[in-house]
Amino acid sequence: MQFADVKNDIAFRKIFGNESKKEILISFLNAVLKLEGKKKIAWVQILNPYQIPIVLGAKSTILDVKAKDQGGSEYIVEMQVTDKIGFAKRVVFYTAKSYSSQLNQGENYAQLKPTIFIGILNFSFLEGEHYLSRHLILDVETQEHKLKDLDFNFIELPKFEKTEAELENLVEKWVYFIKNAENLALIPSNIDDEGLKSAYAEADRHTWTRADLEAYDYARMRETDEITREMLVEQKAELRKQIAIAKKLIKLDLTNKEIAEVTGLMIEKVEGLHEEKES
Repeated sequence: MQFADVKNDIAFRKIFGNESKKEILISFLNAVLKLEGKKKIAWVQILNPYQIPIVLGAKSTILDVKAKDQGGSEYIVEMQVTDKIGFAKRVVFYTAKSYSSQLNQGENYAQLKPTIFIGILNFSFLEGEHYLSRHLILDVETQEHKLKDLDFNFIELPKFEKTEAELENLVEKWVYFIKNAENLALIPSNIDDEGLKSAYAEADRHTWTRADLEAYDYARMRETDEITREMLVEQKAELRKQIAIAKKLIKLDLTNKEIAEVTGLMIEKVEGLHEEKES
């Protein structure tokens, strides 16, 4: 078997947004949200089913996987590979917008159903050490949970370090799959959940169409390009800071060597700043 990187846009949506394999999303939601008994999700309607981009190279119109359960509650499952400025605010805005869009003009607020956000993050976002966290709207003094319709959950992949042999429950097996599938050659022997078994089967690239494989490869290239652009922006910002500090140190009559040691700039660059000042 050759499993795809589940963190890839195309792979993620192909697996979790698969209308013919809804048991995958149902199993994942029940495991992450720890739903049991009568609270378990038995059926979902996928609101934005997977489709490969019509034109190879065009971005998929699906930003995430959205679904609705038998009780009308809506779920947003999003894969976020890199940390973005304003990410926390976007999560709140996007979830609240999805919640409010349930109603048409003139309809009763009582018709609104809960909206649950699950963010799978390939970076550390929160200060705690736990890889899975849940955030609710609570009274700060009594902890009363009266405002129940917005629910935020985060899975931080870098904080999950368990090996295959250490997996104890279904949610751990799901997170292990998402983080490590591309590096595995076989389905782990301890997988007995049908939804997760289906997820591994769908992640096997040997079963994909040529169009799926091309879209997958393009998404990987696009992701690499985006990361490279972000790195260049960060490098340029850091260089501007170094130059600003160097110019201040020049006014204090420090030597070029001292300025280079403090700022991390090459001596030739410091000398160039002297020439700019003189000109």
